Amino acid sequence: MHRWSRLLGLFSAAAVAIFVFSADLSARQPQGSQPSALDEVQMAVNAELDANKTDKSIWIYRESNITPEKNVVYTSIETPQGTLRRLIELNGHALSPQAAAAETHRIQNYLNDPSAQAKARHAAEHDGAQAEELLKMLPTAFIWTRGEESGDLLTLNFRPNPDFDPPDMQSRVLGIMAGQLIVSKDGHRIHTLRGKLTQDVLIGFGILGRLDRGGTFDVERRVVGDGRWQITETHVHIGGHALIFHTIGQQEDDVKTEWKPSTAQTLQEAEQQLTTGQ
Repeated sequence: MHRWSRLLGLFSAAAVAIFVFSADLSARQPQGSQPSALDEVQMAVNAELDANKTDKSIWIYRESNITPEKNVVYTSIETPQGTLRRLIELNGHALSPQAAAAETHRIQNYLNDPSAQAKARHAAEHDGAQAEELLKMLPTAFIWTRGEESGDLLTLNFRPNPDFDPPDMQSRVLGIMAGQLIVSKDGHRIHTLRGKLTQDVLIGFGILGRLDRGGTFDVERRVVGDGRWQITETHVHIGGHALIFHTIGQQEDDVKTEWKPSTAQTLQEAEQQLTTGQ
């Protein structure tokens, strides 16, 4: 199960319909990066890529997701077949009996729909592969300098690398971010990745819309058990409008808590646990 697929969502959502020219990603190193900072970034990227290959742990957690449209809370159970989640709160209130019944019906429909399950697995695999490519771009997409150190944590500052040639829409948005990467020196694992759009992103040369300069994202990761790192918080606040004033930015705060190992090996086992609470 890919641990960085969430990262892709930040940039793919922000990059929808951006007009770009495809270009080959240059392999050259960013001019101006401090060698020691670049080394730290590369070690962190390598550590995350290695962990993605070896970490097969699955988890149960409580997920709170707030957007301008709604405030929802789920119980999520991961399995080797995918993740199943049940809505338990809506806009600060427990579900009504009618809403709870509708949620049960939704889950049952999903369990009885192999095509929907296959589509979800394919989407997860696709997102995971692209997120991995974004991770690999971090050393070349930015100019890196060392920041402060506090205990086990090292801050690495980044700003856009003018020599970076983004190969796709997601990496174009990535490449105009500036911010901080905080790594745990014990194991070189990524603790925090936060950034801000340094300029407006024009859609169709600005004719069709734009993403606003100053938009931010913040991804927080922690050890949730048995030395396993997971994304525990994601905060995205990117404004933007398209033709006819449709909002294309993203406003979302997602927090995962109450982590514990999952024992469910199938979606059906996850459903039983979600129903019985055991």
